[in-house]
Amino acid sequence: MSLSELSRSVDGYVVLVTGAASGMGEATAKLFASEGARVAAVDVNEEGLQRVVSDIEAAGKPVRGWTLDLTDADAIKRVTDEIAAHFGGLDMLINNAGISIFSPIDGEEYEPAWDMTLNVLLTAHTRTIRAALPYLRQSKNPRIVNIASTEGLGATKFGSPYTAAKHGVIGLTRSLAVELGPEGITVNCICPGPIRTGMTEAIPEDQKQTYAHRRVALKRYAEPEEVAHGTLNFCLPASGFMTGAALPVDGGLTIKNA
Repeated sequence: MSLSELSRSVDGYVVLVTGAASGMGEATAKLFASEGARVAAVDVNEEGLQRVVSDIEAAGKPVRGWTLDLTDADAIKRVTDEIAAHFGGLDMLINNAGISIFSPIDGEEYEPAWDMTLNVLLTAHTRTIRAALPYLRQSKNPRIVNIASTEGLGATKFGSPYTAAKHGVIGLTRSLAVELGPEGITVNCICPGPIRTGMTEAIPEDQKQTYAHRRVALKRYAEPEEVAHGTLNFCLPASGFMTGAALPVDGGLTIKNA
């Protein structure tokens, strides 16, 4: 028995990573760069973005950063076009950027929280995908990976904007996998569980430990790089038959009953 030599390398491919200035986005940008991809890093946080770009450049890897507000539809199209022009194409889109705003349904701040959360976590995904599609259609290895959440598989009180958006990301992923499958474009999503990122930084360490021991099969929070490896696997040329998947990277949180 012999195996065909399906490539497990992203060397030379162009990847656009949103929310690349910190957390999972930073880990994703650095991991893809370390694997030889040419990285377009975008974020609204210019200072953090420049730090990440400098780190990747210091390692001798090809990267360029773009400051981008994902609530600006025109800017998304302009920056995506600039990225494709700079690198000579675009092969992979990682929709990672996110925010987390919690509010009770009857709170005064609820509607602004709803509007901003849906805009950044869901509408921006559709806009970046639409902007990237002309270039992905020209790629030999077109990949879209959306970062959802275990909140897209469950729910937490006071988090309905976030939970609704993440359920929407999974739905968007599945629908576009069916729509774009005939063109060979795969669309998948990652559902991270408890991860050590800026969103969870404010949670006291003892509360993290209590939660992890109670809810997570592996009894710990993950590091951002562990999520990034799941994203990378979806983008490998060898992974061309995986599409429409919602992959929990959650240490067993979603399967643990007690």
